[in-house]
Amino acid sequence: MATLGFEKKDPRVTITTKFGEIRIRFYPDEAPRHVENFINLAKMGFYNGTTFHRVVPGFIIQGGDPLSKSPDRTKHGMGGPGYFLPPEPNDRPHKRGAVAMAKMPRESNSTRDFNDSGSQFYISVADNSGLDRTYTVFGEVFRGMEIVDKIAALARDQADNPLEPVPMTITVKE
Repeated sequence: MATLGFEKKDPRVTITTKFGEIRIRFYPDEAPRHVENFINLAKMGFYNGTTFHRVVPGFIIQGGDPLSKSPDRTKHGMGGPGYFLPPEPNDRPHKRGAVAMAKMPRESNSTRDFNDSGSQFYISVADNSGLDRTYTVFGEVFRGMEIVDKIAALARDQADNPLEPVPMTITVKE
């Protein structure tokens, strides 16, 4: 009788920007829904043309908002795919290069905890242990941190949105 063989999936993505490539590996054991969601959105081309709309030197660069394709910068950071994800907190630390899901801000009249964004993610530029177990870390940069640093150093407006848009294209390799 033949036995079924299950191969361990090790998907990776490449985020291509005008400054170069950022390569990410994932933690499917710690955050399976977040990894699957990110890979599915990337395969659909959801992220292509979105920008890193929030950069905070020494902290994070954030992207993945479909509204960031619009020149109306006041809407950047407000969008998503139309759904939220329940958090998958884990013990992965927010070390330099950690990839995690951003949170959707609470509505002012809401008392419930806010969920993870369906598409907005960030990359830690430095160790941010204060975020541990509050945000879902679902991957890490294994190549291209110098590109993350270039993006983090860009001149930005009062909302931390780079003055020079940094659009991305994300490709998946499984």
